[in-house]
Amino acid sequence: MGKYASTRNFGFGKSLAYAGKQALTARYGGGHFGTTAAHTSRFAQFADYTKSLGIRDAQDISQQTLESYGQTLAEQVQAGDMSVSYAQNLLSTANVTLSAMRGDNAISVSPAALVGERSHVRTDIPGGIDRAALQAATTSMKQAGLERAAAVSELAREFGMREREATLGNLGRWISEARKHGAINITEGTKGGRGHEVDRWVAVTPAGRDALQTAWNASPSDSNNLLTSHESYISFVRGELNSAREHIKEAGIAKYHDLRAAYACERYEQLTGHAAPVLTEGIMTADRETDLAARETLTQELGHGRVDVVASYIGGRK
Repeated sequence: MGKYASTRNFGFGKSLAYAGKQALTARYGGGHFGTTAAHTSRFAQFADYTKSLGIRDAQDISQQTLESYGQTLAEQVQAGDMSVSYAQNLLSTANVTLSAMRGDNAISVSPAALVGERSHVRTDIPGGIDRAALQAATTSMKQAGLERAAAVSELAREFGMREREATLGNLGRWISEARKHGAINITEGTKGGRGHEVDRWVAVTPAGRDALQTAWNASPSDSNNLLTSHESYISFVRGELNSAREHIKEAGIAKYHDLRAAYACERYEQLTGHAAPVLTEGIMTADRETDLAARETLTQELGHGRVDVVASYIGGRK
């Protein structure tokens, strides 16, 4: 129990982030300043996450809360938006700080088991290859009032967008580009701001045109994208997108990133005339020259800088 009169956060203070720092200071006896500072900085992110769930007291944090946090980090790793090592560090910090606050290890997770070592070659068929699964997921979302999350899902499947790109994209411009060029240029929300330096044109199919219209209909009236004028991207992720994950899973789609991989597999077949290796038990049926050309196209369309990354979407080159 901490030194404060309040029992909130096991007596270490009213604010979860502050209480975490006090608990760490107590554990390390005022020493290990670098370690304490690193844990404090990382624990603040966990505190923000629990706050988005309406949890402000460490005594209300359950094993499920921590596992859900790990799952959120794992999806960022899979999307290429966070390194495995950093995700593991964030989870290790949550373990250490909660232990310091609670005085036990009753709530903890295995960082490696949750975020793992990112496989560079996909071996599992991505959910969402079958559009019926996506339709089931988005219908369920819309019935639950999660129209914007449904729009993100459709944009990910039809254009290979990341969640951030689908959320922040200028929908009005995209619809105009689709009419004029039959393709859209993905620039907003790209990893590392790459979109503002490199054009990333992706062809618009009939299904893609429908996805753009769905997103436009779901867009708040005061916005050109899927956020309201007073909403941050991170609050949208922790709110509506997080709430929609259960609908994705119930439809047999493991995570949003699988929809991006489904796009890549379908696009590979369009480019080569052959199924993606992940769909043929890891065996490449296209000739190597055709396969490489398709991977180079997908590298550009998915917004990556290296061809080898595409293997994590469609499988290897055996």
